[in-house]
Amino acid sequence: MSRRAWLAFAAVSVIWGVPYLFIKVAVDDGVPPAFLAWVRVVIGAAVLVAIAWRAGILRSVRSRLRWLVAFAVVEIVVPFPLIAAGEQHVDSSVAAIIIATAPLFVALLALRFDATERTGGRRLTGLFIGLGGVAALVGVDIAGEADELLGAAALVVAALGYAAGPMILKRHLAHLDQRAVMGACLCVAALLLAPGVALDPPQAMPSAAALVALAVLGLVCTAAGLVVYGMLVAEAGAGRALVVTYVNPVVAVALGVAFLGERPGPGALFGLVLILVGSWLATASPGAPEDRTVDHIGRPGLVDAAPGPVAGPAAPETR
Repeated sequence: MSRRAWLAFAAVSVIWGVPYLFIKVAVDDGVPPAFLAWVRVVIGAAVLVAIAWRAGILRSVRSRLRWLVAFAVVEIVVPFPLIAAGEQHVDSSVAAIIIATAPLFVALLALRFDATERTGGRRLTGLFIGLGGVAALVGVDIAGEADELLGAAALVVAALGYAAGPMILKRHLAHLDQRAVMGACLCVAALLLAPGVALDPPQAMPSAAALVALAVLGLVCTAAGLVVYGMLVAEAGAGRALVVTYVNPVVAVALGVAFLGERPGPGALFGLVLILVGSWLATASPGAPEDRTVDHIGRPGLVDAAPGPVAGPAAPETR
């Protein structure tokens, strides 16, 4: 991967390792999953739409409304509340590790939808080793607990959405400025999540800690994370971009232990080791250079002729 891709990868690895801690803080305080998802989406939308409006780039996404809606549904509307619901039953560190199944779903979806993302050899081995880590976690640490298994199932569905989202982004939206793309997608997601909020509103005013958690989720993990992630998908492809979900658990486990007093079991620790090994293998370069169609977020229509860093300012991003 290019230096630009590695920088985006490092940033997203940290930014998206953080949400699990703050989601756990909010749901443990009684914040409903749909409301949590809606608030972080509204905050992120307000920030990115204001930035895109000031930059005069919102019009660039008008012709892609269908794909904006599709991306918003699979990347935001479905995963965000499901992750919050899953964390009502499992630890934040466990949630992050389960989301690491996303790269495998990319490999499966690529068989039908994207030949350039099909994996083989060393990279495919890495994906399955990472999946083995998740299996160790589920099979050892949470087997037999019905509510935990339900929470784990919700997280696996969220991971499937995280696999489909970047494939849509790469093919139909990656050539656009990601501030406008993500701002528009968050607006769509806010509208689609609103009925869930009406059906299950908060029963009381969230605590100060929960309010801080919601603010961090909206500003850092949603607004900034989605923009940087869009750059990463454009630079490295959907499959490699999702390898970030192998690194997120390291951050999430560390934060869960340090701030929430979580104590991962042997399955989680063994699974985490396998996931780290899988991450290293899955980022291995294939025999031929990966087909890339975009090399710069923020300059529509620019097609990459040779890999490497691109001059010019990078658009700010979030998840």
